[in-house]
Amino acid sequence: MTRFPDHLPEALRTLQADEIAGNRAVLEREGLVTDDTHFSYVGLDEADKRELFAGGRPPRRVRSFLIDMATGRSHDTVVEPATGVLVSARELELDVDGAVPVVLREFSLVEEVVHRDERWLAAMAKRGLTDVSKLRVNPLSAGVLADTERGRRIQRCFTFVQHTPEDLGWAHPVDGVTVMVDVVTGEVLDVVDYAELPVPAEEGNYHLPEWRGPDREGLKPIEITQPEGPSFTIDEHGVLSWAGWQLQVGFDQREGLVLHNIGIDDDGETRPVIYRASIAEMVVPYGDPSPQRWFQNFFDGGEYLFGGFANSLELGCDCVGDITYLDAVVAGNDGAPHVIHQAICIHEEDAGILWKHSDNWNGSSETRRNRRLVVSFFMTVGNYDYGFYWYFGLDGTIEFEIKATGIVFTSSYPGEGYPWATEVAPGLGAPNHQHLFSARLDMMVDGHRNSVDEVEAVAVPRGADNPSGTGFTQSFTRLSSELQAQREADNRRGRVWLVTSEERRNRLGRPTGWVLFPEGGPLLLADADSDIAARAAYTTKHLWVTPYAPDERYPAGDFVNLHRGGAGLPEWTAGDRPVEASDLVLWHTFGLTHFPRVEDWPIMPVDSTGFVLKPHGFFGRNPSLDIPAAADHCAPDHHASAGHAHPHDAHH
Repeated sequence: MTRFPDHLPEALRTLQADEIAGNRAVLEREGLVTDDTHFSYVGLDEADKRELFAGGRPPRRVRSFLIDMATGRSHDTVVEPATGVLVSARELELDVDGAVPVVLREFSLVEEVVHRDERWLAAMAKRGLTDVSKLRVNPLSAGVLADTERGRRIQRCFTFVQHTPEDLGWAHPVDGVTVMVDVVTGEVLDVVDYAELPVPAEEGNYHLPEWRGPDREGLKPIEITQPEGPSFTIDEHGVLSWAGWQLQVGFDQREGLVLHNIGIDDDGETRPVIYRASIAEMVVPYGDPSPQRWFQNFFDGGEYLFGGFANSLELGCDCVGDITYLDAVVAGNDGAPHVIHQAICIHEEDAGILWKHSDNWNGSSETRRNRRLVVSFFMTVGNYDYGFYWYFGLDGTIEFEIKATGIVFTSSYPGEGYPWATEVAPGLGAPNHQHLFSARLDMMVDGHRNSVDEVEAVAVPRGADNPSGTGFTQSFTRLSSELQAQREADNRRGRVWLVTSEERRNRLGRPTGWVLFPEGGPLLLADADSDIAARAAYTTKHLWVTPYAPDERYPAGDFVNLHRGGAGLPEWTAGDRPVEASDLVLWHTFGLTHFPRVEDWPIMPVDSTGFVLKPHGFFGRNPSLDIPAAADHCAPDHHASAGHAHPHDAHH
């Protein structure tokens, strides 16, 4: 059976500060870095895993996306910092390749430029807004460009009023005005005044104690302690070991958390499950088709690089308990290393009952509590905040959860019955939208040769084999090619996807496997012929399956910004490659469809989405039978009457 080679942790560890600095030095030496060059992305260009598993030890490489903000010229480069070699440098063609992700300079530049534009000033004055110092200009990715905009690097911009430096500007959108800015030339190309809508006046300053009112009383402290410390260990390469699990924790400026070499112990043998797991893309398509909002579709991965916006986490607020923090090293727009302190949180948490039974025949009563290992980070992109949580359980379950919070994007609310938004405060709207993520799961269930079956519940009609009509069963459909493996979830049928090994069988003689349980929420709700459907085609199916290819990394393509669409998964799968008994990558689309509530304003309580992976015939029996009883909490002399513990039990 294929195992993880010992040299993988070194080959796949997170990019280091000296490598980031060395990458910049090579690019500067080769004349690719000038005073106007901004590094849009810098990340580990992972080696082909086939070479790594064959025993190869290729030099570590760094991939960068560069843009000269004076000329707009952009490059995709690969460097070997240890040898000082420039491996490749390709200049991008904007109208063909798309553009490199947004750089920080664009955010400040846009407001400077717009504040000087006479057309915008006139549109604001018409609304009685003459104090420019109180007007915030919000630069937004432009989507698909009009013919008159081709060849330019565009931001489309909205305006908000911020009455004081402490004011929440999202409460006061100046709706109906859109500004198009060329961020390379610094030109305002157009100001379109579509509609004159009232600016909502009510404040939303939830962050100010005097605004939100007194704190709720009566909440007693919850303290989580581990007097003997955590049950996991982590080494210098990020290899994390816990309760039979082993995985390598990494971080990328685009994808955020990246987990490699996920395996689990089975009677002393670490068996592989997943080679690489990440959230490879996310898009937030908005559902208000009005002239000023039709383009609102933000790729927080490909356009903004959400990993680079990771928060520095705080004990007791973001993470509670016995916490291990890891810093993340990313590149700034100057190409130099930048440390995000305490970006990754690792801890254990109680997860309720693991298994339990009180037997009426033999008198036994056994209960085991579950706990899980949590690896997480939080990031903020504009108005929204997202927590990314990977959970590993004692029974072999892997779960992923997104926690979405922050501020809903706001608009003016035109009036009762407006179908594209919710009125969340007087005159303040929040447009309908979705948050659609793509998990890239490079599977390795007991080796590199895996297959996928779609498993469904089947109601069997009354007949010779089912005379009482009470029988039901399962169907298994092999997904043999890429086009056949473009699937939608169906919760009415209990549809799941089972990944099985072609190299190993369990003690009952059947292929070992791992099953993906989708939530099955709505896919992209935009029309199939819309611009966003072409750009975010991955959101039109819950499952895509492809054979492993080292250059197929992002489901909407490498360069999403200003791309016309069709890149990524639809392009790769057009050839309908076979995916049976192959080295497989699963791309799983999941997410939230958000029709905002009044209760989501002024700050949104967490809304969650995710998926679950569970072993299916992977083990010979319940793998958590060896979990010891919690004797300090489940002592045999603890009895309850009418649901209440005896007073003396409260101190046990």
